[in-house]
Amino acid sequence: MDKVTIFSLLLLLLSFTFPSDAGSVGVNYGRIANNLPSAVKVVQLLKSQGIERVKVYDTDPAVLRALSASGIKVTVDLPNELLSAASKRPSFASTWVLKNVVAYYPHTQIEAIAVGNEVFVDIHNTTRFLVPAMQNIHSALIKHDLDSQIKVSSPIALSALQSSYPSSAGSFRSELIEPVFKPMLDFLRQTGSYLMVNAYPFFAYEANSDVISLDYALFRENPGVVDSGNGLRYYSLFDAQIDAVFAALSALKYDDLSIVVTETGWPSKGDKNEIGASVENAAAYNGNLVRRVLTGGGTPLRPKADLSVFLFALFNENKKPGPTSERNYGLFYPSEQKVYDIPFTIEGLKRWGGASGGGRSASTPVVGAGNVSPSTAGETWCVANMEVGRGKLQAALDYACGEGAADCGQIQPGATCYDPNTVEAHASYAFNSYYQKKKRAMGSCDFEGAAYVVSQPPRFGKCEFPTGY
Repeated sequence: MDKVTIFSLLLLLLSFTFPSDAGSVGVNYGRIANNLPSAVKVVQLLKSQGIERVKVYDTDPAVLRALSASGIKVTVDLPNELLSAASKRPSFASTWVLKNVVAYYPHTQIEAIAVGNEVFVDIHNTTRFLVPAMQNIHSALIKHDLDSQIKVSSPIALSALQSSYPSSAGSFRSELIEPVFKPMLDFLRQTGSYLMVNAYPFFAYEANSDVISLDYALFRENPGVVDSGNGLRYYSLFDAQIDAVFAALSALKYDDLSIVVTETGWPSKGDKNEIGASVENAAAYNGNLVRRVLTGGGTPLRPKADLSVFLFALFNENKKPGPTSERNYGLFYPSEQKVYDIPFTIEGLKRWGGASGGGRSASTPVVGAGNVSPSTAGETWCVANMEVGRGKLQAALDYACGEGAADCGQIQPGATCYDPNTVEAHASYAFNSYYQKKKRAMGSCDFEGAAYVVSQPPRFGKCEFPTGY
């Protein structure tokens, strides 16, 4: 057995060895709908799926009572419209905490309070109230000796960044740094809290589908994108977005703060102009994200920082305004049937068949098809990696067509796949032939780094790449 095959097998084994300190997966329970099941039924659904964390957008008594004694940890929200009162009147903040937190804790395991949501893009201009409101809510928790058990933070959207590409150049909007970010980050540091971040690779892909690979956006096999600022290679858009926030924190000397991703998801349906919105892509994104989080490991910039995420959202919400996608982020229909099948737990992940190809962890080295096998990959192809250089690619092509016994007849002069007559096109055809003949076995799409696996049919002229021999 060669070294590449052994390394690939080790990676496969590691992908099913789940560290005890891996991140966690929760869900956002939004209720902008008129057809959702009762809170009691929702809690039963959460428990049946093994979901142990939930985030809500208010403090509805029926919801908090239903979550009592469920064992599910809860993040509640103080809505944007209450920020002004909470910032100006400590008594209001104290009463709010008493009625909406103390009244339910500890039977309802409230673990965090999100003060506002994406305040910087709130059309009502509530930004100036944010930090004082956070401070007053925290002071109210201190009165009830709950400040160490319940953290206070506020979810920011990625639009709070002035720069996010490349990730290493991540920075916060300059007009927000002194009046808001520095005081807020100081508060998070002093209280032992974390920054809440809402990250949606879907929006970036939708707006830039001509330059962003769908595989890169969905955690599927891809050659990666090298950050020109620090040389790190990214294999997912999600990791690149999170590292842009980490870089922005680092630029302000807050390297010690951690991040919780309080919203992320992918719509299963959208309008015609909402490129990428589909059931298949939503299943791939969320399923591969769950695998990414539960198997542990951080981002290229913070490799030891395990991530916790809250998927958006639990249900399709039929009364949400905006484009079609806004009403189709749900993991479940209001009937409690799954929109698509993905795991939420380690045990579920072990049984999961995958969603349109496996994803590579951000910190995993390139090893071709190291974590893709015939039983989980579905239809996959092997293509050339131009980054290794023409010489190495030609040598790998010669091997594939010679000792490798790939079917290279179709790339000979006059044959169907001769055009385009380029090393990349010919090598891709030969590598794929070898890969398919080997039944997509682990390590069969590597060629010492000259190839990688894709889950979309390669396009070179009129040539059709087979998926089996």
